Amino acid sequence: KFLCSNCNNILKKALQTLCGHRYCSACLTWIVRNNKNAICQKCKEEDPNTLGEESLLAEERAFGDAAINKEISELRVHCVTLGCSWSGIMKDFEEHQSLCEYALIPCHTGCGHMVMRRKLADHLENGCVNNVTVCQQCQCSLPSSEYQSHSPSSANKDGCCFSEVGCAFRGTKEKIKEHEKSAVGAHMLLLLQHMRQLQGTLCSAARAAHSLTPQPQLNLRSAGKSISELQLENKLHVFENIVAVLNKEVESSNLEILAFRRQSELDQNIIRGLELKIAELHRCLTQKDAGLSSLHKSLLFSEQASYDGIFLWKITEVGRKLQDSVTGRTVSLYSPAFYTAKYGYKVCLRVYLNGDGTGKGTHLSLFFVVMKGDYDALLPWPFRHKVTFMLLDQNNREHVIDAFRPDLTSASFQRPVNDMNVASGCPMFLPLSKLQSPKHAYVKEDTLFLKCIIETN
Repeated sequence: KFLCSNCNNILKKALQTLCGHRYCSACLTWIVRNNKNAICQKCKEEDPNTLGEESLLAEERAFGDAAINKEISELRVHCVTLGCSWSGIMKDFEEHQSLCEYALIPCHTGCGHMVMRRKLADHLENGCVNNVTVCQQCQCSLPSSEYQSHSPSSANKDGCCFSEVGCAFRGTKEKIKEHEKSAVGAHMLLLLQHMRQLQGTLCSAARAAHSLTPQPQLNLRSAGKSISELQLENKLHVFENIVAVLNKEVESSNLEILAFRRQSELDQNIIRGLELKIAELHRCLTQKDAGLSSLHKSLLFSEQASYDGIFLWKITEVGRKLQDSVTGRTVSLYSPAFYTAKYGYKVCLRVYLNGDGTGKGTHLSLFFVVMKGDYDALLPWPFRHKVTFMLLDQNNREHVIDAFRPDLTSASFQRPVNDMNVASGCPMFLPLSKLQSPKHAYVKEDTLFLKCIIETN
């Protein structure tokens, strides 16, 4: 939410459009000026089929997002310049950029070198071929290395480079650097005043020249013009140097901003790459979990499977499951599959603890289900083996037993077409009153046992 929908960098002076997306103020202005009927790119990416009036971009249709600007200004950030350990909040970052001692800036003398801001003074003293100093007494230009011996009085304190236009500040080189950074506005006012004074002086000189006699007028005019031109040239030279310094600072700031944007783009690419890797790992873990679940089911089946036509089914938590059957939450339960032989019929049991059909609400209903097996093509159909059901009395006194032979015309015993046939069995296998009677131990410790025996002879 902190990224511009256009440049994909941190929002600067965030604007929110009618479609709800956010842009830097400068980005939105550029898009609108360079594209007729500009459409929000984010809207196009999200769902190009639902573009509407609100997706049209216009400066007057966007509003400043003060909440996001405040959140961004308080984001924790750190300087990416190599060697710099500064960290703070975003609203202090721009000020740090203009002061960062490790930032590379172009030398303002135009020598073509890029130097660390902290090493600029050393470069100007010892390495800059263009660095010259104008003596305030004799107005001659000297290399900085020779200036100390030429003007001993300036060894301790130097004047501001704007002294030509009226700035009286003097101090050490470090103090002058701090002064020039903090007094940009004052220096611009001095420049403006000096230009106005210069303009007034030139106008006065021109009027005075017109009021003199013809022949002397030419001489005075020439003299006045010569003096004025010299003064103007000197002032213009000073102004050019000052403007050059300011231009270099602006260029340095632009380079730092571009470096920050490039670093931000690199970081975003790294983040996107990591997100893709995380998504891929998550997908692999999901697949592995599914595989483990399948293996777990296979292991349980192999542990519980029977291959001799005799199956004992242990049902736990009978009270809860009976209540679920009464409420309809879980009407019936299926047993694990078992087999009449290793390559025989695949079958299972289905029990309705609260009854089904004619036994619903009064009896426990127990059914036999023929399932689709791997070897059905080799087996005789319909299924014709006798099936015996038993509910075991856990005190071994009175087991409940019922048996039936398959109806060979019933669809329940034909070769399965689907995963399992319709269940067939005993809807009134045991009255519920007897199941819960304290005289019997059909349910003990909330557990009951059902047994199925299939005659395989």
